[in-house]
Amino acid sequence: MNPTQAQLDACVTCGLCLPHCPTFRLTGDEVASPRGRIAAMGAIATGALPSDETYAEMMSFCLGCLACEAACPSLIPYGEMLVGAREQLAKDQPSLAGRLRRLLAGRILNMKWLLALVTSGIGILQKLRVVGFLPKRLRLMRGLRPLRVFPHSVLGVRDHTPAEPAGSVALLAGCVMDEWFPEVHDATRGVLQMAGFQVHSPERQQCCGALAAHEGAGEEARRMAQRNVSAFSGYDYVVADAAGCSAHLKEYNQWAEGGESVAERARDVTEFVAALIDRGLLPTFAEARGPVAMQDPCHLRHGQRITAAPRRLVRAAGYTPVEIDQDGLCCGAAGLYMVYEHETADELGASKAAEIQATGLTTVVSANPGCEIQLRSHLGKGYRIVHPIELYWESLS
Repeated sequence: MNPTQAQLDACVTCGLCLPHCPTFRLTGDEVASPRGRIAAMGAIATGALPSDETYAEMMSFCLGCLACEAACPSLIPYGEMLVGAREQLAKDQPSLAGRLRRLLAGRILNMKWLLALVTSGIGILQKLRVVGFLPKRLRLMRGLRPLRVFPHSVLGVRDHTPAEPAGSVALLAGCVMDEWFPEVHDATRGVLQMAGFQVHSPERQQCCGALAAHEGAGEEARRMAQRNVSAFSGYDYVVADAAGCSAHLKEYNQWAEGGESVAERARDVTEFVAALIDRGLLPTFAEARGPVAMQDPCHLRHGQRITAAPRRLVRAAGYTPVEIDQDGLCCGAAGLYMVYEHETADELGASKAAEIQATGLTTVVSANPGCEIQLRSHLGKGYRIVHPIELYWESLS
């Protein structure tokens, strides 16, 4: 729902967030800044401004990258405020476009059978090279259920797994990860099993609900979270290998009854595996395999303040991480943003691609599916976009 008055009053309009905001940097417009949006939220709360289409466009234009939240000296929970404002807008201004986005995020992406059918169709078109009519981002997807490049049998995971289990892990399947990024799941399972964990993927689980929450579909997000609280009970840890998902799982205390039980056990796979490496439960490799470009997903860098862990995995795999953007500016993916605000998303994506191209490197490490889709569409062929857990799993071979 709408932000609380205490949250609104916490903003002292210092402007320290402005240089970190992608939309403000693109437009130079105050209404496209966190400060401007918070002021608009306050005006709506007092009735000074109507909750109309102009306000809806202002909230929709925000990427929700949380860079402002990381920079704010007052520790304002801007992400929570934005989600609340969008949910209220969904009730006040139920536009057709908004309803379609909420239907996609809250319902369709949770239909595994439908997503599998669409994915298979895209994969067949890719193999037949009949993809000219598809949007660019779909043309460059990984395709139809790729073969496992590093199967468990090759690495002999069972031979390396300790006799006594280190614990149990519930792996979040996610909405698109199973179909579009199965190699990431394979790598996550393989590495955690090698460290001695029993890895499960509970059948009763659903999408984490992050996309639904960000699109204002609050009821759907709460329903998914409540289902997952039950599905993930009884496991020592809940691990997600998509940065946006792990960030949302850690906020389940706000979304479901008993959600704090998931929030306390939730881990991004990069932080979980980095800790295992530091404890000596997984090996490191001294072999110099060359440099790779590092791209920080917003919900890992800004949302969870995790930056060292992905680089720990890269170094442990024998590679040298190369920084491309010290500010960690959003690549423009932002869930469904790259679909409905494609012009702004394309401008940010092109800028991020140019930073990568300037390094001369062709391997890019990113820990979020949306970022990979965005980078793949702007970098094109000749570049490999890989999750840090994949790179580490590959090194084990």
